[in-house]
Amino acid sequence: MNAMRLHHPAPADQDPLRAEELPVPEPGPDEVRIRLEVCAVCHTDLHVTEGDLPPHRLPLIPGHQAVGIVERMGSAASAPAVGTRVGVGWLSRACGRCEHCRRGQENLCESAVFTGYDVDGGYAQYVVAPAGFVYAIPERFSVQEAAPLLCAGIIGYRSLRLAGAAAGSRLGLFGFGASAHLALQVARHWGCEVYVFTRSPGHRVLAEDLGAAWVGGPQDAPPEALDAAVVFAPSGRVVIDALARLRRGGTLAINAVHLDGIPAFDYALLYGERTVRSVSNSTRADGREFLALAAAIPVRVATELLPLRDANTALRRLKRGEITGAAVLDVAGDEGAGR
Repeated sequence: MNAMRLHHPAPADQDPLRAEELPVPEPGPDEVRIRLEVCAVCHTDLHVTEGDLPPHRLPLIPGHQAVGIVERMGSAASAPAVGTRVGVGWLSRACGRCEHCRRGQENLCESAVFTGYDVDGGYAQYVVAPAGFVYAIPERFSVQEAAPLLCAGIIGYRSLRLAGAAAGSRLGLFGFGASAHLALQVARHWGCEVYVFTRSPGHRVLAEDLGAAWVGGPQDAPPEALDAAVVFAPSGRVVIDALARLRRGGTLAINAVHLDGIPAFDYALLYGERTVRSVSNSTRADGREFLALAAAIPVRVATELLPLRDANTALRRLKRGEITGAAVLDVAGDEGAGR
């Protein structure tokens, strides 16, 4: 199979992924093998390939927003059936036995395994995944639209809930990429007034088109203080910017698997019973709830399709903020990726 594989983390400008031809993987007893069609590119992929997240496995096939068709089932897998369209997300497996899992917090499981980090992911023509951890894809979405929903969408949905976004609240979104453009639509559906903070002119246009009440830069002052906010940018400086715009008693959720460090700041920004909390991964319940909601709204998914062999290019452009919406790799159509 064609795949883009990481042998040593390196800056995106140095093309860390290598095109290779690899054997088609066989599913374990509780797994399914999926013939992939597309895989969306996530900021977490960038953190993995550049080494911001310490390597767990090398060489590694990144990618954790993959959509395809179940082609083979393991001996102990009873569903989903062969021929079913499914998606694979960031959470590949949790133990199901620890205190966190028993409480419904499998996202916090200390034995959790993550796709494209601990196990090979979706920058390839095939992937194997535990049958109980794949998602059914709503029929209304094309594979290209569905791929970004599997992490950008799910984690954005969890972030909104942890921030306390609710009808009538003023919500700030700091950074406006793949996740935020989906979260904005969910928040609008819930009746939030959404304020978007981004430097990119293209992202500002998209935010306005999707119904943002106000759009400005990270250090601009919105017309009203925020009741809740989510930081999507992996920048500690932006966390401070967001806190400065949060009302007393408001909550700020940090949607980042990696952050470059939060600078020292005046305690007055936190005083007044403001809350800052991290968002750590997501649960399968988050995924099922969000996918059903996304189909019901329905959300619009802004994507840009690139061939699998251009995965390094996609990562570079993502790092530079040049992708409006989400980059999606065409895995099935890329016959030359491994040559």
